[in-house]
Amino acid sequence: MVETGRNIVIIGGGIIGSTTAYYLSQHEKFDRERDSITLLEATNIAGGASGKAGGLLALWAYPKCIVPLSYSLHKELATKHGGAERWGYRGVHCGQIDCKGVLASTKPSAESKAKGNAVSLQKRSEEAKSLLRAAGVPKELDWIAAEALTSYDEMGTPSTTAQVHPYQFTTSMAALAEETGVKIELGAATDIRQADGSVKSVTYKPKDGGEQKNIPADTVILTAGPWTKTVWPAAPISALRAHSVTIRPSKPVSAYCLFTSIEMPKVGDVTPEIYARPNNEVYACGEGDQTIPLPASTDLVQVDESRCQDIMDQVASISEELRDGEVTARQACYLPNVSRGGGPLIGETHVKGLLMGAGHTCWGIQNAPGTGKCLSELVWDGKIKSAELRSLDPRKFM
Repeated sequence: MVETGRNIVIIGGGIIGSTTAYYLSQHEKFDRERDSITLLEATNIAGGASGKAGGLLALWAYPKCIVPLSYSLHKELATKHGGAERWGYRGVHCGQIDCKGVLASTKPSAESKAKGNAVSLQKRSEEAKSLLRAAGVPKELDWIAAEALTSYDEMGTPSTTAQVHPYQFTTSMAALAEETGVKIELGAATDIRQADGSVKSVTYKPKDGGEQKNIPADTVILTAGPWTKTVWPAAPISALRAHSVTIRPSKPVSAYCLFTSIEMPKVGDVTPEIYARPNNEVYACGEGDQTIPLPASTDLVQVDESRCQDIMDQVASISEELRDGEVTARQACYLPNVSRGGGPLIGETHVKGLLMGAGHTCWGIQNAPGTGKCLSELVWDGKIKSAELRSLDPRKFM
Protein backbone atom coordinates (compact mmCIF):
# COMPACT_ATOMS: atom_id res chain seq x y z
CA MET A 1 0.00 0.00 0.00
CA VAL A 2 1.43 3.38 -1.02
CA GLU A 3 1.37 6.01 1.72
CA THR A 4 -0.27 9.30 0.82
CA GLY A 5 1.72 12.47 1.34
CA ARG A 6 1.21 14.85 4.25
CA ASN A 7 0.54 18.54 3.70
CA ILE A 8 1.72 20.48 6.75
CA VAL A 9 1.43 24.26 7.16
CA ILE A 10 3.09 26.14 10.03
CA ILE A 11 1.66 29.62 10.62
CA GLY A 12 4.25 31.97 12.07
CA GLY A 13 7.95 32.25 11.27
CA GLY A 14 9.28 33.12 14.69
CA ILE A 15 11.43 30.88 16.85
CA ILE A 16 8.65 28.37 17.60
CA GLY A 17 7.61 28.02 13.97
CA SER A 18 11.17 27.85 12.69
CA THR A 19 12.30 25.17 15.15
CA THR A 20 9.10 23.22 14.51
CA ALA A 21 9.83 23.33 10.78
CA TYR A 22 13.37 22.14 11.48
CA TYR A 23 12.33 19.14 13.58
CA LEU A 24 9.50 18.19 11.24
CA SER A 25 11.95 18.05 8.34
CA GLN A 26 14.53 16.15 10.41
CA HIS A 27 12.11 13.40 11.42
CA GLU A 28 12.81 9.99 9.89
CA LYS A 29 9.24 9.73 8.57
CA PHE A 30 9.48 12.90 6.50
CA ASP A 31 9.88 12.27 2.79
CA ARG A 32 10.50 15.49 0.87
CA GLU A 33 9.40 13.82 -2.37
CA ARG A 34 6.06 12.76 -0.89
CA ASP A 35 5.29 15.25 1.90
CA SER A 36 5.10 19.04 1.93
CA ILE A 37 5.95 21.36 4.82
CA THR A 38 5.25 25.08 4.41
CA LEU A 39 6.40 27.72 6.88
CA LEU A 40 4.07 30.70 6.39
CA GLU A 41 5.27 34.04 7.80
CA ALA A 42 3.44 37.34 7.40
CA THR A 43 6.47 39.66 7.21
CA ASN A 44 9.98 38.27 7.75
CA ILE A 45 11.49 35.32 9.60
CA ALA A 46 12.26 36.47 13.18
CA GLY A 47 10.52 39.79 12.54
CA GLY A 48 8.94 39.94 16.00
CA ALA A 49 10.11 39.00 19.49
CA SER A 50 12.17 36.12 18.10
CA GLY A 51 14.54 38.68 16.59
CA LYS A 52 14.49 41.15 19.45
CA ALA A 53 14.49 39.03 22.62
CA GLY A 54 17.33 38.54 25.06
CA GLY A 55 18.19 34.93 24.22
CA LEU A 56 18.73 33.64 27.76
CA LEU A 57 18.66 29.84 28.21
CA ALA A 58 18.38 28.31 31.67
CA LEU A 59 17.76 24.99 33.36
CA TRP A 60 15.97 26.99 36.05
CA ALA A 61 13.43 28.45 33.60
CA TYR A 62 9.79 27.36 33.39
CA PRO A 63 7.64 25.34 32.82
CA LYS A 64 9.66 22.49 34.26
CA CYS A 65 7.99 19.87 32.07
CA ILE A 66 9.79 21.10 28.94
CA VAL A 67 12.82 23.06 30.15
CA PRO A 68 15.34 20.18 30.58
CA LEU A 69 14.53 18.75 27.14
CA SER A 70 14.76 22.11 25.42
CA TYR A 71 17.94 23.16 27.21
CA SER A 72 19.70 19.96 26.17
CA LEU A 73 18.44 20.32 22.60
CA HIS A 74 19.97 23.81 22.42
CA LYS A 75 23.34 22.32 23.27
CA GLU A 76 22.82 19.49 20.78
CA LEU A 77 21.89 21.91 17.99
CA ALA A 78 24.89 24.12 18.72
CA THR A 79 27.22 21.12 18.57
CA LYS A 80 25.69 19.79 15.36
CA HIS A 81 25.49 23.06 13.44
CA GLY A 82 28.31 25.21 14.80
CA GLY A 83 26.05 27.29 17.02
CA ALA A 84 28.90 29.02 18.84
CA GLU A 85 29.95 30.73 15.62
CA ARG A 86 26.60 30.76 13.83
CA TRP A 87 24.28 32.08 16.54
CA GLY A 88 26.47 32.97 19.52
CA TYR A 89 25.70 29.95 21.70
CA ARG A 90 27.74 29.91 24.90
CA GLY A 91 27.47 29.19 28.60
CA VAL A 92 27.18 32.25 30.83
CA HIS A 93 27.09 33.28 34.46
CA CYS A 94 23.82 34.74 35.69
CA GLY A 95 23.10 36.74 38.79
CA GLN A 96 20.74 39.13 40.55
CA ILE A 97 22.32 42.44 41.49
CA ASP A 98 21.02 45.20 43.71
CA CYS A 99 22.49 48.59 42.84
CA LYS A 100 22.29 52.31 43.29
CA GLY A 101 22.36 54.46 40.18
CA VAL A 102 25.41 56.56 40.98
CA LEU A 103 27.08 57.37 37.67
CA ALA A 104 26.53 60.59 35.76
CA SER A 105 24.01 60.03 32.97
CA THR A 106 26.27 61.36 30.21
CA LYS A 107 29.74 60.29 29.19
CA PRO A 108 32.60 62.82 29.32
CA SER A 109 32.87 65.01 26.25
CA ALA A 110 35.84 64.87 23.90
CA GLU A 111 36.78 68.36 25.06
CA SER A 112 36.67 67.31 28.69
CA LYS A 113 38.84 64.29 27.96
CA ALA A 114 41.32 66.44 26.02
CA LYS A 115 41.69 68.77 29.00
CA GLY A 116 42.35 65.80 31.21
CA ASN A 117 39.56 66.63 33.64
CA ALA A 118 37.37 63.59 32.97
CA VAL A 119 37.32 61.70 36.24
CA SER A 120 36.02 58.15 36.54
CA LEU A 121 33.27 57.77 39.11
CA GLN A 122 33.79 54.08 39.38
CA LYS A 123 36.50 54.25 42.04
CA ARG A 124 38.03 50.92 41.06
CA SER A 125 40.57 51.02 43.83
CA GLU A 126 41.93 47.79 45.26
CA GLU A 127 40.02 48.55 48.44
CA ALA A 128 36.74 48.88 46.54
CA LYS A 129 37.41 45.67 44.66
CA SER A 130 38.23 43.78 47.85
CA LEU A 131 34.93 44.90 49.37
CA LEU A 132 33.12 43.53 46.32
CA ARG A 133 34.93 40.21 46.59
CA ALA A 134 34.01 40.02 50.29
CA ALA A 135 30.40 40.63 49.32
CA GLY A 136 30.51 37.68 46.92
CA VAL A 137 30.68 39.64 43.67
CA PRO A 138 32.67 37.56 41.15
CA LYS A 139 36.03 38.95 40.09
CA GLU A 140 35.09 38.73 36.41
CA LEU A 141 32.05 40.97 36.89
CA ASP A 142 34.16 44.10 36.62
CA TRP A 143 31.94 46.21 34.35
CA ILE A 144 29.47 47.24 37.04
CA ALA A 145 30.54 50.27 39.08
CA ALA A 146 32.00 49.17 42.40
CA GLU A 147 30.20 51.86 44.38
CA ALA A 148 26.91 51.06 42.63
CA LEU A 149 26.73 47.40 43.67
CA THR A 150 25.18 46.62 47.02
CA SER A 151 24.64 42.85 46.62
CA TYR A 152 25.08 39.95 44.21
CA ASP A 153 23.22 36.64 44.28
CA GLU A 154 24.24 33.87 41.89
CA MET A 155 21.38 32.46 39.83
CA GLY A 156 23.23 30.28 37.35
CA THR A 157 26.61 29.15 36.08
CA PRO A 158 27.74 28.15 32.56
CA SER A 159 26.62 24.60 33.35
CA THR A 160 23.02 25.66 34.03
CA THR A 161 22.73 28.87 32.01
CA ALA A 162 23.54 29.73 28.40
CA GLN A 163 22.54 32.15 25.66
CA VAL A 164 21.99 32.52 21.95
CA HIS A 165 21.52 35.52 19.67
CA PRO A 166 17.77 35.17 18.98
CA TYR A 167 17.71 36.61 15.45
CA GLN A 168 20.70 34.54 14.34
CA PHE A 169 19.31 31.39 15.95
CA THR A 170 15.82 31.78 14.47
CA THR A 171 16.99 32.56 10.95
CA SER A 172 19.48 29.68 11.13
CA MET A 173 16.73 27.23 12.14
CA ALA A 174 14.58 28.43 9.25
CA ALA A 175 17.49 28.15 6.81
CA LEU A 176 18.37 24.63 8.00
CA ALA A 177 14.71 23.61 7.64
CA GLU A 178 14.64 25.03 4.12
CA GLU A 179 17.74 23.02 3.23
CA THR A 180 15.96 19.80 4.21
CA GLY A 181 12.79 20.45 2.23
CA VAL A 182 10.67 23.08 4.00
CA LYS A 183 9.12 25.76 1.78
CA ILE A 184 9.06 29.29 3.24
CA GLU A 185 6.19 31.51 2.08
CA LEU A 186 5.81 35.16 3.04
CA GLY A 187 2.18 36.07 3.50
CA ALA A 188 -0.43 36.70 6.20
CA ALA A 189 -2.76 33.84 7.01
CA THR A 190 -6.38 34.99 6.75
CA ASP A 191 -8.34 31.77 7.26
CA ILE A 192 -7.95 28.16 8.31
CA ARG A 193 -10.56 26.29 6.33
CA GLN A 194 -12.10 23.13 7.75
CA ALA A 195 -14.72 20.56 6.93
CA ASP A 196 -16.20 17.74 8.99
CA GLY A 197 -14.19 18.88 12.03
CA SER A 198 -10.81 18.69 10.25
CA VAL A 199 -8.52 21.29 8.74
CA LYS A 200 -8.42 21.35 4.95
CA SER A 201 -6.38 24.38 3.89
CA VAL A 202 -4.88 27.74 4.82
CA THR A 203 -5.74 30.92 2.96
CA TYR A 204 -3.20 33.73 2.96
CA LYS A 205 -2.48 37.10 1.41
CA PRO A 206 1.01 37.22 -0.18
CA LYS A 207 3.37 39.80 1.30
CA ASP A 208 4.21 41.17 -2.13
CA GLY A 209 0.54 41.78 -2.93
CA GLY A 210 -1.78 40.09 -5.35
CA GLU A 211 -4.79 37.88 -4.81
CA GLN A 212 -5.22 35.52 -1.90
CA LYS A 213 -3.73 32.07 -2.21
CA ASN A 214 -4.67 28.73 -0.76
CA ILE A 215 -2.43 25.96 0.60
CA PRO A 216 -3.98 22.48 1.02
CA ALA A 217 -3.32 21.16 4.52
CA ASP A 218 -4.16 18.11 6.58
CA THR A 219 -2.09 19.53 9.46
CA VAL A 220 -1.90 23.17 10.53
CA ILE A 221 0.40 24.25 13.36
CA LEU A 222 -0.29 27.64 14.94
CA THR A 223 2.97 29.24 16.09
CA ALA A 224 2.10 32.91 15.55
CA GLY A 225 3.08 34.11 19.03
CA PRO A 226 0.94 37.08 20.14
CA TRP A 227 -0.75 37.05 16.70
CA THR A 228 -2.13 33.52 17.25
CA LYS A 229 -5.48 34.92 18.36
CA THR A 230 -5.88 36.93 15.14
CA VAL A 231 -5.63 33.69 13.14
CA TRP A 232 -7.61 31.55 15.60
CA PRO A 233 -9.86 33.75 17.81
CA ALA A 234 -10.49 30.98 20.35
CA ALA A 235 -6.83 30.98 21.38
CA PRO A 236 -6.46 32.57 24.85
CA ILE A 237 -3.28 34.44 23.90
CA SER A 238 -2.66 38.06 24.92
CA ALA A 239 0.17 40.44 24.03
CA LEU A 240 2.62 42.46 26.11
CA ARG A 241 4.92 45.05 24.51
CA ALA A 242 8.57 45.07 25.57
CA HIS A 243 11.30 47.59 24.72
CA SER A 244 15.03 46.94 24.54
CA VAL A 245 18.30 48.43 23.40
CA THR A 246 21.53 46.91 22.19
CA ILE A 247 24.81 48.58 23.08
CA ARG A 248 28.37 48.29 21.85
CA PRO A 249 30.23 48.86 25.15
CA SER A 250 33.27 51.09 25.31
CA LYS A 251 35.34 47.96 25.96
CA PRO A 252 34.57 44.21 25.97
CA VAL A 253 32.67 42.90 28.99
CA SER A 254 32.62 39.45 30.59
CA ALA A 255 29.92 36.86 29.91
CA TYR A 256 27.30 37.71 32.51
CA CYS A 257 23.53 37.95 32.29
CA LEU A 258 22.13 40.14 35.05
CA PHE A 259 18.72 40.66 36.59
CA THR A 260 18.89 43.99 38.34
CA SER A 261 17.18 46.16 40.89
CA ILE A 262 18.52 49.69 40.60
CA GLU A 263 17.63 52.49 43.00
CA MET A 264 17.42 55.54 40.74
CA PRO A 265 17.39 59.09 42.14
CA LYS A 266 13.94 60.74 41.80
CA VAL A 267 12.57 57.61 40.07
CA GLY A 268 12.74 54.78 42.56
CA ASP A 269 13.53 51.13 41.88
CA VAL A 270 13.82 49.94 38.28
CA THR A 271 14.57 46.42 37.07
CA PRO A 272 16.23 46.25 33.64
CA GLU A 273 17.79 42.98 32.52
CA ILE A 274 21.30 43.16 31.07
CA TYR A 275 22.79 40.39 28.93
CA ALA A 276 26.38 40.50 27.69
CA ARG A 277 26.70 38.85 24.27
CA PRO A 278 29.65 37.70 22.18
CA ASN A 279 31.13 40.09 19.60
CA ASN A 280 31.13 43.04 22.01
CA GLU A 281 27.38 43.57 22.32
CA VAL A 282 25.15 44.06 25.35
CA TYR A 283 21.37 43.67 25.33
CA ALA A 284 19.20 45.48 27.89
CA CYS A 285 15.42 45.37 28.27
CA GLY A 286 12.90 47.07 30.50
CA GLU A 287 9.46 46.33 31.89
CA GLY A 288 6.53 45.54 29.63
CA ASP A 289 3.55 47.73 28.82
CA GLN A 290 0.13 47.46 27.19
CA THR A 291 -0.13 51.10 26.14
CA ILE A 292 -0.33 50.35 22.42
CA PRO A 293 -2.51 47.40 21.30
CA LEU A 294 -1.03 44.65 19.17
CA PRO A 295 -0.71 45.89 15.57
CA ALA A 296 -1.63 43.84 12.51
CA SER A 297 1.94 42.62 11.90
CA THR A 298 5.50 42.82 13.20
CA ASP A 299 6.53 45.55 10.78
CA LEU A 300 3.94 47.89 12.31
CA VAL A 301 5.23 47.67 15.89
CA GLN A 302 5.69 51.16 17.36
CA VAL A 303 8.87 51.97 19.27
CA ASP A 304 8.57 54.45 22.14
CA GLU A 305 11.93 56.23 22.06
CA SER A 306 11.46 57.54 25.59
CA ARG A 307 11.15 54.01 26.98
CA CYS A 308 14.34 53.01 25.19
CA GLN A 309 16.08 56.07 26.62
CA ASP A 310 14.87 55.14 30.10
CA ILE A 311 16.53 51.73 29.74
CA MET A 312 19.74 53.34 28.54
CA ASP A 313 19.73 55.84 31.43
CA GLN A 314 19.18 53.04 33.93
CA VAL A 315 22.03 50.82 32.79
CA ALA A 316 24.29 53.84 32.23
CA SER A 317 23.88 54.72 35.90
CA ILE A 318 25.70 51.56 37.01
CA SER A 319 28.27 50.91 34.27
CA GLU A 320 30.76 53.19 32.56
CA GLU A 321 31.26 50.62 29.82
CA LEU A 322 27.57 50.84 28.94
CA ARG A 323 27.23 54.56 29.51
CA ASP A 324 30.19 55.30 27.27
CA GLY A 325 29.16 52.74 24.66
CA GLU A 326 27.24 53.15 21.41
CA VAL A 327 23.55 52.35 21.21
CA THR A 328 23.18 50.16 18.11
CA ALA A 329 19.42 49.48 18.27
CA ARG A 330 16.31 50.85 19.97
CA GLN A 331 13.49 48.37 19.47
CA ALA A 332 10.19 46.94 20.67
CA CYS A 333 8.32 43.67 20.28
CA TYR A 334 5.28 41.88 21.69
CA LEU A 335 5.49 38.82 23.95
CA PRO A 336 2.72 36.18 23.92
CA ASN A 337 1.05 35.27 27.21
CA VAL A 338 -1.69 32.78 28.00
CA SER A 339 -4.46 35.07 29.22
CA ARG A 340 -6.08 32.37 31.35
CA GLY A 341 -2.88 31.56 33.19
CA GLY A 342 -0.35 28.79 32.75
CA GLY A 343 1.05 27.87 29.41
CA PRO A 344 2.58 27.77 26.95
CA LEU A 345 0.04 25.85 24.89
CA ILE A 346 1.64 22.90 23.10
CA GLY A 347 -0.35 20.15 21.42
CA GLU A 348 -3.67 19.32 19.78
CA THR A 349 -6.83 21.41 19.73
CA HIS A 350 -10.47 20.35 19.40
CA VAL A 351 -10.17 20.55 15.61
CA LYS A 352 -8.59 17.52 13.96
CA GLY A 353 -5.25 18.40 12.39
CA LEU A 354 -4.97 21.79 14.14
CA LEU A 355 -2.03 21.93 16.55
CA MET A 356 -0.72 24.82 18.59
CA GLY A 357 2.61 26.02 19.97
CA ALA A 358 2.02 29.47 21.44
CA GLY A 359 2.00 31.55 24.63
CA HIS A 360 5.65 31.05 25.57
CA THR A 361 6.05 34.41 27.39
CA CYS A 362 9.67 35.48 27.88
CA TRP A 363 10.98 31.90 27.65
CA GLY A 364 10.15 31.32 23.99
CA ILE A 365 13.78 31.16 22.87
CA GLN A 366 14.66 28.79 25.71
CA ASN A 367 11.73 26.43 25.10
CA ALA A 368 11.58 26.55 21.29
CA PRO A 369 13.62 23.41 20.45
CA GLY A 370 11.66 21.32 22.94
CA THR A 371 8.39 22.66 21.56
CA GLY A 372 9.43 22.00 17.97
CA LYS A 373 10.58 18.47 18.70
CA CYS A 374 7.42 17.57 20.62
CA LEU A 375 5.16 18.98 17.91
CA SER A 376 7.07 17.05 15.26
CA GLU A 377 6.54 13.85 17.24
CA LEU A 378 2.84 14.60 17.53
CA VAL A 379 2.62 15.02 13.75
CA TRP A 380 4.71 12.05 12.65
CA ASP A 381 4.28 9.59 15.54
CA GLY A 382 0.81 10.53 16.73
CA LYS A 383 1.99 11.32 20.26
CA ILE A 384 4.60 13.32 22.16
CA LYS A 385 7.45 11.07 23.26
CA SER A 386 10.25 13.31 24.52
CA ALA A 387 8.44 15.05 27.40
CA GLU A 388 5.26 14.87 29.47
CA LEU A 389 3.28 17.93 28.38
CA ARG A 390 -0.27 17.11 29.44
CA SER A 391 -0.36 20.23 31.61
CA LEU A 392 0.21 22.34 28.48
CA ASP A 393 -2.54 20.73 26.37
CA PRO A 394 -4.36 23.56 24.52
CA ARG A 395 -7.70 21.79 24.99
CA LYS A 396 -7.52 22.59 28.70
CA PHE A 397 -7.52 26.30 27.94
CA MET A 398 -10.03 26.60 25.09
